[in-house]
Amino acid sequence: MLARLTRLTAAALLAFGLSQGPAAADQLQEILDRGRIAVGVPQDFAPFGSVGPDLQPEGYDVDVAALIAENLGVELEIVPVSSANRIPYLQSGQIDIVVSSLGATPERAKSIWFSAAYAPFFSAVYAAPELAIASPADLGGKSLAVTRGAVEDLLISELAPEGTTIRRYEDNATTIAAYLSGQADVLITGNVVAAQIMSDNPGVAMESKFLLRESPCFIGLRQGEVGLLQWLNVFILHKKLSGELDVLAERWFGEPLPPLPTL
Repeated sequence: MLARLTRLTAAALLAFGLSQGPAAADQLQEILDRGRIAVGVPQDFAPFGSVGPDLQPEGYDVDVAALIAENLGVELEIVPVSSANRIPYLQSGQIDIVVSSLGATPERAKSIWFSAAYAPFFSAVYAAPELAIASPADLGGKSLAVTRGAVEDLLISELAPEGTTIRRYEDNATTIAAYLSGQADVLITGNVVAAQIMSDNPGVAMESKFLLRESPCFIGLRQGEVGLLQWLNVFILHKKLSGELDVLAERWFGEPLPPLPTL
């Protein structure tokens, strides 16, 4: 009887083990073993990420990515991404994490995980001072320029009234160029982007008409990577407390970090 019970127990344990499948890979350990981390950063979204005068990536997100690699003790592989492809790149394994002014939404959270917030951002409606726009209802009959797949695209698609023309462009540079060239009456974008546009184009009169959403930036990673998520959250906390993120914010945004949410 004892021998039979032992055999049954062993069989049950084996079946349970097989049903669980192979142990999940630990991406954090994979990155450490590989000695390299691939980080998706924006390429046309100054001051978060753009191509500098020396044709090298530069910006707040680029510096944060470098700081992550430095603290992991691995090499950094920069992978330029756009608003439309950054999540697909992450899901397909072309990059390990996304540091690309990424806002957290319930829809996005169905497919990826988010770290604590590491940068401030808010989205708004911008247009010339003479345009009377104070609410979504005032957008009717006007043409809007927005980057496809960005948080602003999702927001304005829900708020724009009937009769609004929404022109969606594949990247931020094209969206900005379309607005500046008069292809659209209104620009839907983030505060730091608008500030950069006005700095680069002093002859362009543009002002914020109304706020769409406070949308702090989060680091995106694949679902299930508990170890990597924990490391990123500790990294962000440590860099806030040490003042290193404030230094980067002063450099790229002109002011220290405001209070940021955690998840």
